Amino acid sequence: MIRRKGIIALMGVLCSFSLYGQNVALKTNVVADATSTINLAAEIGIKPKTTLDIYANYNPWSLGGNKQFKHLLLQPEYRFWFCERFNGSFWGIHAHAGIFNVGGVSMPFGMWSKLKDYRYEGEFIGAGLSYGYQWVVNRHWNVEANIGAGYAYIHYDKYKCKNCGKLLEKDKHKHYVGPTKAAISLIYLF
Repeated sequence: MIRRKGIIALMGVLCSFSLYGQNVALKTNVVADATSTINLAAEIGIKPKTTLDIYANYNPWSLGGNKQFKHLLLQPEYRFWFCERFNGSFWGIHAHAGIFNVGGVSMPFGMWSKLKDYRYEGEFIGAGLSYGYQWVVNRHWNVEANIGAGYAYIHYDKYKCKNCGKLLEKDKHKHYVGPTKAAISLIYLF
């Protein structure tokens, strides 16, 4: 009986919110999808020219051959749209935080070249700015391109290799400045 009342109350609350005229969007970053990273974002309209995008991704997989790129990332972003929300250009300011266990991989453009020889385990926090553009496909579907740069404070331990690795350095930190976001997203609008 209590459970039924709780469900009825929850339905009442949910039905009291109006989801009309491009107020909410769900999206997936196909760049992250290509790396088998589970990801999802929800973007919520705040004012006619502003939205809040809440993005999360998770990769629990080992890649084989003593390689892994395990991580959990949360990245909320406040966006200002030049024309109208969910259409055209926008600037964003984002925060990011996460945990990682990465090693034995080669990154594109020579970024973090030591990742192929060592394993790093730790966490990070930071912020950045981004620019993006959304193309309207139809009433419920959009496509978005978004790129960002910023800062991250990274705290980590360094190991010799993925499985057998002995601890080489403990409680190290790094200040990173560079790309913090790259997305091509498929979007469903409510």
